[in-house]
Amino acid sequence: MTRFDAADTAGRRKLFAEAVLAHRNRGSQFLTIEVDPADAPGVDPDDDEPTPVPWIQFAEKTFNLDCTEAELDRLKGLLSEFPECRIEQIERPDEAEGANVRVTARSDANRLGQFADRALQVTYALDDDYRAWVTQV
Repeated sequence: MTRFDAADTAGRRKLFAEAVLAHRNRGSQFLTIEVDPADAPGVDPDDDEPTPVPWIQFAEKTFNLDCTEAELDRLKGLLSEFPECRIEQIERPDEAEGANVRVTARSDANRLGQFADRALQVTYALDDDYRAWVTQV
């Protein structure tokens, strides 16, 4: 991989697909994608205790993300566009205000890149031009 961020739909999807391939080729534990704090609703990077930015991780055939109940509802609605993806597990720890969701996804790298982009955008209500970073492969 030669670049680690993108801010348009085609660029993000290509970046995410490349990250999936790099993850698979390297046999890494997981890959992490984070939304740029400047593009994340409700995130003030200058705050003393900033809200965490939206993120999604991928390992083998599973996406992992944290979300509120409203975000989870949006994610569930998105799954009709991706029949190869399904929610495998939802955990709601007592000490957290939301849920950790695991989505099983069996497809090629390009389709997984599309899902990662749409999952971030729809789940977290991001604009079309949000910037995302591949922070770990």
